Amino acid sequence: MSVAIAPVPDQPIWPETPTMPALPAGWALDRMSALDVEAVAEIEQRAFSHPWTRGNFENSLKAGHLGLTLRDPSTALIGYVMLMPVVDEMHLLNITIDPVFQRHGYGRLLLGIALATTHAHQLHTMLLEVRPSNTGALALYMEAGFVEIGRRKGYYPATALGREDALVLRRDWSADPSAALSTEEGTV
Repeated sequence: MSVAIAPVPDQPIWPETPTMPALPAGWALDRMSALDVEAVAEIEQRAFSHPWTRGNFENSLKAGHLGLTLRDPSTALIGYVMLMPVVDEMHLLNITIDPVFQRHGYGRLLLGIALATTHAHQLHTMLLEVRPSNTGALALYMEAGFVEIGRRKGYYPATALGREDALVLRRDWSADPSAALSTEEGTV
């Protein structure tokens, strides 16, 4: 099956203070709801060897975590992110692009959205864990200004090797209130 993939608009190199990136024409960014969970879980299954379950997503939404979905002009779900605010920082719990759409800039776009959303919530630090073997994601995070601050031994289930460590990454930025995200509709 061949899928026509729209190009992502050129984005500035990662700004020091996150700003909301432009979406491709006709694309939509929305809050994740319980109605999205089935489609999200299907993408998760295709994207990862050890995916989150439907229950993981349902529990995150029930706990008040911020889920965002990215849809193309046909309203097909392309990707999603799950964010958890904790005191004065945001934890990026999950960010996934449908494998059909990977390597076309949508992960970069969704990470930019996650950073800008964090800033819009007046938080100035984002933390995440990533597998060292996920070299594509790791390269994206480093390009976006994340730095390694630690390692969690045996954090992830792995295949034949037992368990895999998690690298803990952080990105901080200025608390400049003039750079806060605002849109005509408000914050995400």
